[in-house]
Amino acid sequence: MNDIKKIEIRILDQRLRSWGFPKRGSEWAAGIDLHACISEPMVVPAQAPAVLVSTGMAFRIGNPDWCGLIFPRSGTAHRQGLVLGNTIGLVDPDFDGPCMISIWNRNSPLDEPPSSITINPGDRIAQLVITRITRPSLEIVAEFSKRSARGTAGYGSTGV
Repeated sequence: MNDIKKIEIRILDQRLRSWGFPKRGSEWAAGIDLHACISEPMVVPAQAPAVLVSTGMAFRIGNPDWCGLIFPRSGTAHRQGLVLGNTIGLVDPDFDGPCMISIWNRNSPLDEPPSSITINPGDRIAQLVITRITRPSLEIVAEFSKRSARGTAGYGSTGV
């Protein structure tokens, strides 16, 4: 497998520079924080359809052994309910268009007070992790060459 030494990033929204992009939350953080590049505060109602938010940048991995995964920020997801509309975003190594984030407010609309989430310009709304991938050959078979002890027992079959 090829190591990846560098990923090219194009800044599409100059405000990113003043917000400190690109950076990680700590020296050993796996993810690079992604900012909401919006022009004014955005209210995301509970359980409303997911919306796309620009990150103000584009990048190209350019190595077929690597891809980008976009995750919610753990604290924001847990405390505020802001998650990704597609659970995890996948950025293929040959994609180089603008990076957009699908955001969704998982809170209940029945909460008191209403649990809408306000996103301000520059807020960190997600994180990008670069990781290795593999593409094994796929073989269609009538029966598996080996069976597992679990077999076809299904959901919850291994206990609690």
